[in-house]
Amino acid sequence: MIAEELINQMIPALRAEDTSDRALMLMEEFRCTQLAVVENDKFLGFITEEILLENSRRERLINSFTLIHETCTVTSDAHFYEVVRVAGEHKMQTVAVLDNLHLYVGVILVGDIMATFSQSTTLHIPGSTLVLSMDLIDYSLAEIARLVEENKAKIISATMVEDPLEKSRIRLTIKVNQTDPSRIVATLERFGYRIIGRYQETRFTDPEKERYDLLMRYLNI
Repeated sequence: MIAEELINQMIPALRAEDTSDRALMLMEEFRCTQLAVVENDKFLGFITEEILLENSRRERLINSFTLIHETCTVTSDAHFYEVVRVAGEHKMQTVAVLDNLHLYVGVILVGDIMATFSQSTTLHIPGSTLVLSMDLIDYSLAEIARLVEENKAKIISATMVEDPLEKSRIRLTIKVNQTDPSRIVATLERFGYRIIGRYQETRFTDPEKERYDLLMRYLNI
């Protein structure tokens, strides 16, 4: 899924000549704490609820504030992984989307990405999750997939991040379509892979799923 498909069309942008009161009113109406500021289709940056509330003067113009995170942007064709990376890098819940002429298109809310991701097919396939730690030079998803498949299983998703404790290593998180990963773990460890986490899924009963769905709707993610 790409950025253009994740734009929240309901969230308005502010203009430089809008007032702080109008910005706060829109934030309350749309239940957000960050709004993009746009002038002549050019993205200028974000204004946040925190910045606005620090100002005691009412009806102050947005162009009198120092805007933040003017580089918290992605292009319309960016993959949603890139959107998540940019949001995390800037510690923002909102990312601006620009077209190939660098003109403002709209914004993406991180909560909307989470909602989309929660509908991913891989999340609904029964299975278990394993976290492996290894040197980057030893990383081979093809080799790991071969070892998993020896146990009549498949890797249905995989993500890789830098190990926060050891910069020369990575953490690879894989989901496999077996609810009991014991044999897979044994095989991987036999071939020298270090397993630092394993999580067997508990499937929701119908009442539990209903409560979970209600919570997600309440959190609006």
